[in-house]
Amino acid sequence: MLSPILHFISPPIPYFIDCGHATYTAGDYHINRNCIGVFDLIVVLKGTLPVGEDGKEWQLKEGEILILRPDGHHYGSAPCTGDTKIIWIHFQTFGSWKECESMDECLDNQSALIESHKQKAYLNHADVCSIYIPKHMKITAKAMEVLNLFFEQEQEPQSLRNWKRQASFQSFLQHLDRDLASPSDATAIQLAERIELYIRRNYTQDINNPLLQKELNYHSNYLAKSMLKAYGMTPMAYLQNYRVEQSKRLLLQTSWSVTRIAEEVGFHHVSHFSSCFSKKEGLSPSDFRSRFIRKR
Repeated sequence: MLSPILHFISPPIPYFIDCGHATYTAGDYHINRNCIGVFDLIVVLKGTLPVGEDGKEWQLKEGEILILRPDGHHYGSAPCTGDTKIIWIHFQTFGSWKECESMDECLDNQSALIESHKQKAYLNHADVCSIYIPKHMKITAKAMEVLNLFFEQEQEPQSLRNWKRQASFQSFLQHLDRDLASPSDATAIQLAERIELYIRRNYTQDINNPLLQKELNYHSNYLAKSMLKAYGMTPMAYLQNYRVEQSKRLLLQTSWSVTRIAEEVGFHHVSHFSSCFSKKEGLSPSDFRSRFIRKR
């Protein structure tokens, strides 16, 4: 059965809190806890760990990862049958996240989750992205290498250790995020990242599907499928969304007129800009500015 996926919106990137080892002997149970307030990532190094969360149960074997929710009931679903060793990592995030049953569900809910995140994380005009982490998976050799750094850093002074563990944790999450993708998905995601980079570098210019097809040397239908897989929207939808996001920065950081801002971010007509902005934000550009900036 495919694993559920934990869908995080970033920034900020989910952050490391603490880590450690635990050892169980035959007859021991995993600890029973409810709503501990942090994500609990478990990696089994030896043996088998029976563990449950809110009625769902796993038999975690050597080399497997499971991420338990901060708002769930966690417990040993059965006693260990032999010596078992695990690594645990506690982490948390600030903003919005959701557990989904599939990548399709993640993409269907991506726009709503991003908007929720921007409100919770006070990132009204920030450029955000999705991080996808399997709830249950087999750890790769590369991810395990990064994981070992957490404990090699134990010999560092505390101030330096905390900085290094945060960096190691981000690298570890990146491996889990990329390991989720199949080879075909990975190719599509790499192409989508090229599209996204091209749009960000050229969003003030005239961009359309034929131009992207020429610049990236792929048919526009495949470009659209790749962007939908990685970002949940077509290249043209991403372009419009990115232009609106950049306009929000200018509305808050400059005293430029709405007409000038529309031109600066690539809209030819202020009426089209206002329509796109209102459709996305639920208020006009002028009302958005007034909401965050008080006149003296």
